[in-house]
Amino acid sequence: MKRLWQEEIKFHPKRIFLIVFFTILMAGLTALYPLVIRRALDMFKDNDPRILYQVPLLVVIVTAAKAASQYGQTLAVQELVLVVIRGLQNKMFLHLVYTDIAKVEREAPAQLASRFTTDALSIREAMIRVVNAFGDTITVVGLIVSMFYMDWELSLIAALLYPIAAVPIQKLGKKVRRASGNMQEQIGKTAALLNETFAQARTVRVYGMEQREVERAHRSFDELYNATLKIISGRARVDPIMEVLGGSAVAAVLGFAGWRAAMGGATLGDFSGFVAALLLAARPLRALGSLNAAMQEGISGLDRIFKIIDEPTQICDKATTTALPDGQGRVRFENVHFIYPGRHLGLQGLDFDVKPGLTVALVGPSGAGKSTALTLIPRLHDVQKGRILLDGIDLRDMRMSDLRSAIAYVPQDPLLFDISILENIRIGKPDASDEDIRKVVEGAAISQFVDSLPNGLNTRVGHGGQLLSGGQRQRVALARALLRNPRLLLLDEATSALDTESEYMVQQALSKLRKDRTTLIVAHRLSTVRSADLIVVMCDGRAVEYGNHETLMNLNGLYARLVQTQDLNR
Repeated sequence: MKRLWQEEIKFHPKRIFLIVFFTILMAGLTALYPLVIRRALDMFKDNDPRILYQVPLLVVIVTAAKAASQYGQTLAVQELVLVVIRGLQNKMFLHLVYTDIAKVEREAPAQLASRFTTDALSIREAMIRVVNAFGDTITVVGLIVSMFYMDWELSLIAALLYPIAAVPIQKLGKKVRRASGNMQEQIGKTAALLNETFAQARTVRVYGMEQREVERAHRSFDELYNATLKIISGRARVDPIMEVLGGSAVAAVLGFAGWRAAMGGATLGDFSGFVAALLLAARPLRALGSLNAAMQEGISGLDRIFKIIDEPTQICDKATTTALPDGQGRVRFENVHFIYPGRHLGLQGLDFDVKPGLTVALVGPSGAGKSTALTLIPRLHDVQKGRILLDGIDLRDMRMSDLRSAIAYVPQDPLLFDISILENIRIGKPDASDEDIRKVVEGAAISQFVDSLPNGLNTRVGHGGQLLSGGQRQRVALARALLRNPRLLLLDEATSALDTESEYMVQQALSKLRKDRTTLIVAHRLSTVRSADLIVVMCDGRAVEYGNHETLMNLNGLYARLVQTQDLNR
């Protein structure tokens, strides 16, 4: 909470001032009610004719002023809370966008999204309760002042009972915090499961997995139910405790007042005003009693958010970096090692040299490390041993923005953003001219299908590009890469989803694009790499054969066996 104040809240002094002003005003006006009641009863007992206009006028004025101050306080509190939540969400999103890709991919997207929704909601509720607790505290203080002013003996009796509730409420708060953390984790897991089930809807139906998914969902819902129930049961205990103590306080006051009345002490107005103040204090006291539980839920959410924000980024620029060197895109892998955490797959001493302007294909069986090698070049991951050079400079010594600006990458299964086709293409080069766009649309064979769409290039592609076929998505991704006009082109089987005619057209476009630039292709269909200048055959994270198609076929090694196997399986 201290950190939240230092990093977010204290930068909004005007909103804080308004909250304090309206809260004090509202609390002070609430504390006037018992005095008005006492005044009315005293006037009633004395048959004072002013009761006809003075008391009603006082009630209207106090009530209207309190209502206005309550409205102002509510707006000020909500604005402060929302702006703080927005700040936390911005910080968290900024960190996740720039942090290591491995850390982002460690959790399901739905679980990360829950940090921005569920956790933010729990923090919002906790902050509102904390700010309102400030008002409740002032209200209680004002009412206590009124009570002591009217009857200090009765006030002492009431004051002695309420502190007894502090111990059980504190213990309940700790339980609620643990339960809240479990609930928020379970919400993320449930969201991830639902996202997975709906994303794989076709697979679920084709393989008859409906009952299996229903059972998984039921288990997840049961766990979420149990986690939520623990929080509710913890919260539910607070109000009864405060209710019993409040009733005990009222009973003690009534008993003492009755005894004192029998002895002939105090006026009816004093007694009535005091009881009114005691009853008015019951609500804010109950709210303060449940404050700890609400705060613990918010702290649990804050803890999860700050853990994300504070997680250090490993892949980043060094203190001293060099600009992108002049060159045509020579790439050299020197004894490169990279193993994914918790796995044995990766690279274990990969060596090869790509001269500028050549097209190099990485081929090999599944798990050989082909795609891993490709992801190391734009530093989606960093090598763990060895180094990768681009035009003679270690990738880790360059400014990352310069490095990535020189690269275009087309993955095997590209996902598009839910914007128009044109906007997806312009990601490659936002300031591209209409003529540049026209050329890449033709080059990537997009014009074949775009004319049949309702809004042409301005057609939205849907979430992940789902409104387009796999081949269409791939052509849009290729157009984006063509528009970037990179020094280094990385293709992870970028034509695998295309039909024969479209593949031929795209290959023609790629053959033009590959001129005067280095191209690395991860190929699964070996028929697509026959024209490559160099083929690097990989196995178990190492390069085991080098050469062009004819040379490798003459070696009659792993590459020849792979080609023969694919030819037989056609």
